[in-house]
Amino acid sequence: MNQLEIQRIVESEGQPDAASFQQWADITLANLGEDTEMVIRIVGTEESAGLNENYRHKQGPTNILSFPFEAPDIEGFQSNLLGDLVICAPVLATEAQQQNKPLLDHWAHIVIHGILHLLGYDHINDDEAEEMENKEIAILQKLNIPNPYLQVIDHER
Repeated sequence: MNQLEIQRIVESEGQPDAASFQQWADITLANLGEDTEMVIRIVGTEESAGLNENYRHKQGPTNILSFPFEAPDIEGFQSNLLGDLVICAPVLATEAQQQNKPLLDHWAHIVIHGILHLLGYDHINDDEAEEMENKEIAILQKLNIPNPYLQVIDHER
């Protein structure tokens, strides 16, 4: 079973409940074949901006930061910890509105995107980006969420 610790540093309208986070993690990790642990921390713009500057050397807040767990080089050490996701709730709300996407769908996409980063997926070059996006789209389809990379015209589904 995938264990999630959800840290709500910032409360905001439209945040998913714990069951939604669990569903998104479980569907993303379904083919992994082992139990995992991760932390999902929901923050405001100040904490996001600070972490983004410290770890990515980029100014301002960002939607999600992924911090994969790096196991110490100790013989026999085992851990199911994938890592931490830090999600900036105000940035997600703004993006969903700007992109005309349902907020909960955008949360699902960003959480899935972050978990894939914890698993080693990336989008630095075009081939990696295509592979990661295709994986995201396939997972979101299982949740009846449309392709997030297409323009959403109709807010009603």
